[in-house]
Amino acid sequence: MLSEALLVSAPGKVILHGEHAVVHGKVALAAALNLRTFLLLRPQSNGKVSVNLPNIGIKQVWDVGMLQRLDTSFLGLSPTCLFARVTEQGDVSVPTLEQLEKLKKMGDLPRDRAGNEGMALLAFLYLYLAICRKQRTLPSLDMVVWSELPPGAGLGSSAAYSVCLAAALLTACEEVSNPLKDGVSVSRWPEEDLKSINKWAFEGERVIHGNPSGVDNAVSTWGGALRFQQGTMSSLKSLPSLQILLTNTKVPRSTKALVAAVRSRLTKFPEIVAPLLTSIDAISLECERVLGEMVAAPVPEQYLVLEELIDMNQHHLNALGVGHNSLDQLCQVTAAHGLHSKLTGAGGGGCGITLLKPGLEQATVEAAKQALTSCGFDCWETSIGAPGVSTHSAAAVGDPVRQALGL
Repeated sequence: MLSEALLVSAPGKVILHGEHAVVHGKVALAAALNLRTFLLLRPQSNGKVSVNLPNIGIKQVWDVGMLQRLDTSFLGLSPTCLFARVTEQGDVSVPTLEQLEKLKKMGDLPRDRAGNEGMALLAFLYLYLAICRKQRTLPSLDMVVWSELPPGAGLGSSAAYSVCLAAALLTACEEVSNPLKDGVSVSRWPEEDLKSINKWAFEGERVIHGNPSGVDNAVSTWGGALRFQQGTMSSLKSLPSLQILLTNTKVPRSTKALVAAVRSRLTKFPEIVAPLLTSIDAISLECERVLGEMVAAPVPEQYLVLEELIDMNQHHLNALGVGHNSLDQLCQVTAAHGLHSKLTGAGGGGCGITLLKPGLEQATVEAAKQALTSCGFDCWETSIGAPGVSTHSAAAVGDPVRQALGL
């Protein structure tokens, strides 16, 4: 068991192009967002396991002895059973809803914690028991998780949480090595360890969401950008650093309802909607091609192409019926400052991204941010193509992170 504190972070994600079209077999491009979730794990000797999630005001403490005595055989959480399937066959058993409800009761999770709050605790408990059961005795530890990502905004906040949990617990139990060496401020795990982290993070996502695609946790694990089509994922070999404004309209939406509406429109107008989806696919492929060319030495004309692709895709998404007045307002406000924006994710509200070209005057960016904020939106100036899950020295993170984690 790890004897020292461990500080881990993982990025969120945005969809560059291909949202909704990906449901119908087309290409989607997802990129790691440089807004991150941070986790601090401190080994303890007090016989307790505690999880503190200050973003959502949750703190839960369990007695290690009580967890040790739990009969979790119904989940297959034995050192020989579950880990054999993970390490030798590359697969992990899927907990059923009935099993998770039973674990919730056995783990004495508070009944007043519903929705995502309760699921965050349940995901921790499941991963803790599953990963740490290989130890002779369950470890006593204190864990604080704080995020720069707004929850429920389609930015992969739950995946970043699950990736942080998996990386920290696997490292604490010495299932993967701690890559951070003395005198180094930031390190990443080797490829084989990242595969293990990703598998367990996907389990956390399954607990929270039931049937996730695996895209969000893969982007958060490996970082950079990822191409997704019909269940097959591949990393873009390299990605130029792209600065963006990320804007959260704070308008709630149902991804399930929006996906169903697009499917309904496709059924009703197949000769109109099918070409739209094919065109969105072509936009994704063209973006992938241009980004590949930009890695060596980006030129201004390539940023103009990226802006055109953003504009075209936004119009296509409106034609599919997944736009919203708030997103129209976002695009109009940024266009008034010479900037180009599109929705990212499900649409119907939620978030949008705005490309910031190199050489753009900061006064222009600040004016756009102020205008967006005056609309009631939240706005961040950040970047995409961020590094995946990483471990840090305490000195390598900023004051807000240290303060939130109690460092």
